Amino acid sequence: MIPRIPLVSLVRFFVVAGLVTASLAAEEGVDFGRDVWPILKRNCLDCHGAVESESEFRVDLVEKLMGGGGSGIATVVPHDVKDSYLVEVLREPDAEYRMPHEADPLPEAQIATIEQWIAQGAVLPENFAEVTASSGSDFWSLQPVQRPASPVVAGASTPIDAFLLNALNAHDLTYNPKADARSLIRRTAIILTGLPPTPERIAKFQQAHARDPEQAFRNLVDEYLASPHFGERWAQHWLDVIRWAETNGSEANLYRKNAWMYRDYVVNAFNDDLPYDQFIREQIAGDQLGVGVATGFLVAGPHVPAATVGREESAIRQARADRLDEIAQTVSASMIGLTVSCARCHNHKFDPISIGDYYSLTGVFQGVEFGGRYPEADPLEARQKRAKELLAIIDGERSELARDGGAWQEYWQGWGELHFEPVMTKSVRVSFAQKSVNLDELELFGPDEPEKNLALCSGGTVVFAPEENTQLGGEADYLTDGDYSTMVWKGRTSDVDETRPWVQFDFPAPSRVDRLTLSNNREYFFETDYLLTYNPFKPVAFKVEALNEHGQWVEVTSTSKAESMVKADTAKSGALDRLQETIETLLAEGPQPSFVGEFIPPAVARIFNRGSPESPRDEVPPAGLTVLDGDLGLDNSASDEERRLKFAQWVADPDNPLTARVMVNRIWHHIFGAGIVTTPADFGVAGAPPSHPELLDYLAAEFMHSQDGPGTAWSVKGMIRRMLLTDAYTQSSAPRTDALAKDATAMYLWRFPPRRVEAEVIRDGILQASGKLDPAVGGKSYRIHNVKKTYAQWEVLDNHGPETWRRLLYQERMRRVDDRNFTAFDFPDCGQVRAKRPVSTTPLQALNLMNSDFAVEQADFITARALAESGGDQRAATARLFELVLGREPAADELQACLEVADQGGLRVVSRTLLNANEFAFLP
Repeated sequence: MIPRIPLVSLVRFFVVAGLVTASLAAEEGVDFGRDVWPILKRNCLDCHGAVESESEFRVDLVEKLMGGGGSGIATVVPHDVKDSYLVEVLREPDAEYRMPHEADPLPEAQIATIEQWIAQGAVLPENFAEVTASSGSDFWSLQPVQRPASPVVAGASTPIDAFLLNALNAHDLTYNPKADARSLIRRTAIILTGLPPTPERIAKFQQAHARDPEQAFRNLVDEYLASPHFGERWAQHWLDVIRWAETNGSEANLYRKNAWMYRDYVVNAFNDDLPYDQFIREQIAGDQLGVGVATGFLVAGPHVPAATVGREESAIRQARADRLDEIAQTVSASMIGLTVSCARCHNHKFDPISIGDYYSLTGVFQGVEFGGRYPEADPLEARQKRAKELLAIIDGERSELARDGGAWQEYWQGWGELHFEPVMTKSVRVSFAQKSVNLDELELFGPDEPEKNLALCSGGTVVFAPEENTQLGGEADYLTDGDYSTMVWKGRTSDVDETRPWVQFDFPAPSRVDRLTLSNNREYFFETDYLLTYNPFKPVAFKVEALNEHGQWVEVTSTSKAESMVKADTAKSGALDRLQETIETLLAEGPQPSFVGEFIPPAVARIFNRGSPESPRDEVPPAGLTVLDGDLGLDNSASDEERRLKFAQWVADPDNPLTARVMVNRIWHHIFGAGIVTTPADFGVAGAPPSHPELLDYLAAEFMHSQDGPGTAWSVKGMIRRMLLTDAYTQSSAPRTDALAKDATAMYLWRFPPRRVEAEVIRDGILQASGKLDPAVGGKSYRIHNVKKTYAQWEVLDNHGPETWRRLLYQERMRRVDDRNFTAFDFPDCGQVRAKRPVSTTPLQALNLMNSDFAVEQADFITARALAESGGDQRAATARLFELVLGREPAADELQACLEVADQGGLRVVSRTLLNANEFAFLP
């Protein structure tokens, strides 16, 4: 007799076996242990269990099964089958991403069972494993900064020396003897200003040092800290980290108009010893703090402009995601020292940064776009003052032109304006006289809110142009999207067609209108320069009509009528001439648009599955890093301004354990040649551990809270001064056999580590030796390149003429361009973060210093100077060459050898030889 099996037991068996659908099992509900676990155990546990844990995901732990693995996306969302990633990967049509991997898809019945379990609430048994993986928050760099007590060490003259000597003693090492006066002043001058000391300054310091070494050195440090060249030197270090340049680095590699204003902001910030926490806040939210130019920081990295991206919607979304990633890289590398972008596609493999953290961080900057604007509170005060004077004149002339209901046109280089008597209307129509017209934006303004663009689609205005008068791909929507770009409305009619292009704007409510502006590529006016293909706005002829209360179109004015009205009135004609002249003066002498970012309405921040903007997932709030309590108390309704200001405050908060550590380590790196953490842009698990962890925390605590030295708390100059006034810094760089055997790299600082100076120091030092260096601080960069077509390449035209004899900091910084001189000396192309520059040794370096046009010309200038200052005597001139280039007198054998060379090849050969000496290119 066949035993009777309960119906419920049969259902359970067939569901687990995948022989029936979950709908049958749903009669009594799906149980995880009975129905779901057998499916997961059989198909998933081998790869996603305690042994393998591929993609950091496990099906045998509550935290992982529900929360997700390395993807950072919630695997199971109770009651929500659609948003449960587990179901998505089970149903994925692409075999490369479908689970189980490299196996047949699960039977439909089994997937349906899992879906039913999720829909019922994804209840797990009480005894299911709840082991929680470590968050990684116990890592050293994420712990609060605590000021350690300075160790008591015999012979330590400062707390910094105490920490260093304590480590040296543990390795049976000691400091070197003191450096000589010449080495000390050369070392300090280059580290603080990037310029070698002059022979006269060396001699003066040597005399003072002989009388009172300690006081002479203190005075020297204070002198160079107060030098205007200090800011130039230390600004370059910051610009290296954030990859600042004056071109965008894409295929077109377009020039960034007046981006140099941000560079000058950084120079001034270091010269003024702006507290570092304020420096942070201004660069993230300077538009709200009266220093709008500081936001050039946010758009310092490379980007692909819209014209290169094209019009494919997916490509536009990808490019926007890439630009936000550039901002994330800039912020994370420079200010918090973590490789946040590693979490763009999945949870960070090493650090406790989730994919949600990454997209919350980019959510902070959703309102930032790469582009140009007139910076708030332009730092060039003279230009601001001049603008007020000129705008007052313009207002006066406009009053005359508006008399008796007048209309007139103004040309502002990048756009045109038509002014007319105010009219109340719900719709405006603009009809053009030409058969063909290209416009990127058409704006309508009124007297009630003069700066509000009534035409914006985001404000509810609907734009329409007849399809037969619009070229495909050049739709009228571009006129009202608020985006100045190469994306334009293309109004077209055929040669045989008597009609002309026209466009209509329907407001959401009746509004008063009295001004119209239009442009064909205002983006280029605000953002770029030096392009053969860019032309300022070309006037077009058109008429403006308004819909009256009776539903009739009434002509308001036209460009031809406005012109006729002005010509017919002598007073108005004169007023317009004066107004246009004043506009030209204002464009030249007033505030300038600068590539320091533009602001747009922030979009909702969402996690992108596998980093693809085509797979948006969960919404996340704008925030800092979870592991560092980065909750800003915001959601996606927050304004752009609020997001950035709160984030800036979070970064600059003394409770943030990374901010001060990263900056003092960077300062240490530029003084001693290597940071206490030798990976200055990565304080994460994959970065190097600190060689002196207690010293790092001592310096960070002092940086944030100390009141001594220049400035106040967060004083960069104060921290530099503290590091320089140590025995560690003032010791000799001479090698010692016993110490080299124990610490070849001088990590423990038993000597001052010698190192090759940067490209800027070599070049600027040559110009100083020749007497040709222009020491002026700040201002527009000098050019060595051509004017080019949009997609052509930059070419070096003149890299050594008199107009280039400024510091290398002021050479236009072009990505992907070899300057044919100092790129060979590891001068960065600003495509990658350079928290520390590589140091290479190549034949090209010697060839450049010996044979380049720059080196040959400057060597001749140095020779001429030496002869002039020595009365033409070759022996004295040879000695003077040593002083000008190396800062010392030649030894007897050196002098004799050089005189022999001069007799055979001329003194200029000696000059070029000295420029190639290691002594010239290395810190002593």
